[in-house]
Amino acid sequence: MATIHWLGAGLSSGPGIRKLAQGTTQLVLWNRTLAKADAVVSNMSPPPLTRELEMAALSKAVLPGDILVSMLPGTMHCTIAKLALDKGAHFVSSSYIADDMRELHADACKSKLCLVNEVGLDPGLDHLMAHSLVYDYRNSAQFDPSNRLAFRSYCGGFPKVPNDFRYKFSWSPLGVLKALKSPARCISNGQEKTIRRPWEAISNYKALLPAGTENFEAYPNRDSLPFLADYHFDPEWQVDEFVRGTLRLPGWSNAWESIFAEIDSLEGPAGDSRLEEMSDHLWQTQSYEDDEQDRVVLCVELRATCEGKSVWHKAYSVDSCGNKDGSAMARLVSYTVSLAVESILAGSIDPGVSAAPSEPELVSLWLSSLSDLGESIYSRDCLSA
Repeated sequence: MATIHWLGAGLSSGPGIRKLAQGTTQLVLWNRTLAKADAVVSNMSPPPLTRELEMAALSKAVLPGDILVSMLPGTMHCTIAKLALDKGAHFVSSSYIADDMRELHADACKSKLCLVNEVGLDPGLDHLMAHSLVYDYRNSAQFDPSNRLAFRSYCGGFPKVPNDFRYKFSWSPLGVLKALKSPARCISNGQEKTIRRPWEAISNYKALLPAGTENFEAYPNRDSLPFLADYHFDPEWQVDEFVRGTLRLPGWSNAWESIFAEIDSLEGPAGDSRLEEMSDHLWQTQSYEDDEQDRVVLCVELRATCEGKSVWHKAYSVDSCGNKDGSAMARLVSYTVSLAVESILAGSIDPGVSAAPSEPELVSLWLSSLSDLGESIYSRDCLSA
């Protein structure tokens, strides 16, 4: 029988581990600090096995047909995926597919192994919603290749009770700082647009949430353009707007103004060193307190217009807060990861390097499974709302 090797007992792991541990497949939690792994499983009955994460011991333990779940830093994913290939095992991570991961596709297909990535919250749950919207639009009576389309996908995590900084960190701030230093690409007004720094394109976004509309600050994140193909947009479609981005609480840009200015001035090795110092300071001063509730908001929408009039407009939204089952971020990331593991075990995912599934049946199953777990996922027809 297969074994699930879950690597990493960080803040985003607990709910997914708990869910998988209730199944029939053996789960082993590996972590560099064994005491931390033991603490994560201490309230589970029966608790999964825990092991100290050391590569030689892990390599010895992995058998053909096992699944390696990497909740480690992104720099470790390809190393773990290669170990999985060598051992005839599958691999899962919540991170974006890096170039070195993509290069493993042919070997994974040849070995009939699944290397599944982008199955967390963002990326992950947002992909499912996007695939569902595009599928519904393609199969609607209003579908017409000549319609003009606007796609927006925004996600953000922040304290349930806003602080003066308008943000808190669930894990190392370094990733957020590096993302702010990176350019972003999207489509705006029908044209490809490159933004030198994300904060230079902050806009107001009116989110359609279950409790009503709410205003947030929003900015493009990374490079949105490759997702046109990933989400099965036909090249001949007329796309006026296509953006994947980040949500922040109102006032965030003002609270972070000095950070933006310093990030913009950093260059070379000295700049990288300073960025790490900033990260350490922010982790000490702006991380979540014990039992402090977080909040996650995710909005994905697709609108089609003809001659300036909306003819089709649907949206998904999630507005979740921390509860007894864990933080909203931890639940939405690790529950989705657990669904990828279960889908591999069920033989529902094709071999090779892949992201969150696009098949309508599997997308529907994952979304309904998250709802069954207590996550409130709302969809609405915006034209009839």
